[in-house]
Amino acid sequence: MPQLDRLLDKAQQADASDLHLISNAAPVVRIHGQITVLEPQPISAEQMLVMLKEIIPAHSLEQYMGYHDLDFTYNTEKARYRVNCFWERGNGGMVARVIPFTIPTLEELSMPEVIQTMCQGTGLVLFTGATGSGKSTNLASLIEHININTASNIITLEDPIEFLFESKKSVIRQREVGRDMQNFSDALRSIVRQDPDVVMIGEMRDLETIASAMSIAETGHLVLATLHTISAPQTIDRIIGVFPPYQQEQIRMQLSMNLIGIIAQQLVPKAGGGRLAAREVLYSNPAVRNMIRDNKVAQLRMVMETSAQEGMFTMEQHLEQLLKQGLVVQETVSAHQPTV
Repeated sequence: MPQLDRLLDKAQQADASDLHLISNAAPVVRIHGQITVLEPQPISAEQMLVMLKEIIPAHSLEQYMGYHDLDFTYNTEKARYRVNCFWERGNGGMVARVIPFTIPTLEELSMPEVIQTMCQGTGLVLFTGATGSGKSTNLASLIEHININTASNIITLEDPIEFLFESKKSVIRQREVGRDMQNFSDALRSIVRQDPDVVMIGEMRDLETIASAMSIAETGHLVLATLHTISAPQTIDRIIGVFPPYQQEQIRMQLSMNLIGIIAQQLVPKAGGGRLAAREVLYSNPAVRNMIRDNKVAQLRMVMETSAQEGMFTMEQHLEQLLKQGLVVQETVSAHQPTV
C-alpha cells in the first residue's frame, strides 16, 4: 500500500475529519475539532514530494509545480478525499478532508423542517459558516433530498467535486472548475441555456459570482450556495458590501425579492464527546424583505427571535435549546455565542 494511502486509512480509522502533512514534520489529524499527532515519525521533504506526485492528477502536476497550490479529489478503496496541495518553506505539503461515500439525509443532520420548504420554490438559499463547519455536507444533503423527491434538472458547479451524486428522480450534472469550466462566474453566464431547475454553487467567492447567482435566482430557478460568513445578518451585509456604493440600493432590492433563506452553522463540542451542529435560520417573509430593502439589517435578529412559528431562530436560541436537551454543556454555550 502506498505510504499516503496508509496514512489516509489510519486517519479515517481514527475518525478524523482532516489529515495534515507538511515536510519534515509528523503527520497530524483533526478529530472532533482538535489537532492531534497521528504518527511520531516525521515525513522528509523528499518523501512528501514522492507522495504528492503519486496522487496529483497528471494534467495538474505542472500547475502545482508552477503555482504551488492545487485542489482536487482523491479516492482510496475506503473513502474519498478533498485534497489541497501547497508549498510551505519551499517544500510540499497537503491537507486531505474526508468526504463520505454516503450522503447523509436531512434527518440525520437534524436539519430544521423549514429547509424542505425552502427548496420547494425558486430563489436563493445560502448555507454559511466558517471553514469546516459542514456547509458542503448540508448542500449535498439538500441536493440529494431534491434528487429523491422531485423531477428536476440539477446542475452543480464545484471546486473540486466533493460528494458524488447518482441521478434518481432528478437528473444531475456535476461540473468542476478547471476540468469542466474555467471558473464559477464564466459557467454561470451560460448556465441558463442548459435548462436548469436547480443550480448549486460550491462557493460565492466574488462580485461576479454573487451577481450571477442572484440573476439566476431572479429568473425562476432555485439557487443553492455557500458563503464564509458566521451569521444570517452578516451574510446580507457581506453580499451587499461586495458591490460598489452606487449599486447597493439596487442589490438590496434584488436580494429582498429573491432571497429564500439563510442557514448559518457552526460545529460545537457535544456533551459526552464528538461534535454537533448549532444553527440559526433566517426565512424570508414580508418583514425580512422590508428590512433588507430599507437597509435595516441590524433589526433582523429581532425578527428571527420572534418568528419561531415560521421556522426561524437565532444561534443563541439554538444553543440554549441544545443545552436544555443535554446535548451540550454550559461552557460550550458560553464559548460559542456569536459576537455579531
